Amino acid sequence: MEDKLILSNYLILLKGTTEVYVHGTIESSNESVRTLLNELLNDTLSSQACTYDTMCECGWYQVDNVKTNEIKELYKKVSDK
Repeated sequence: MEDKLILSNYLILLKGTTEVYVHGTIESSNESVRTLLNELLNDTLSSQACTYDTMCECGWYQVDNVKTNEIKELYKKVSDK
């Protein structure tokens, strides 16, 4: 399997896992469970950042910078509603 595909799938898995840990952390009524889920969340976020950085360095995950005027236009549209 191609490295790009493996990392893309792993990144998707990490995003989903992050959601589970966030909800588990905020919904937990047990302090020890909350602490464990929070640690797992932080580990997952760290893995996500590392995977994202690796994909960017390889040119496999490209992010377009938004121009300031585009942000201002969108803000104006949202503010007018």
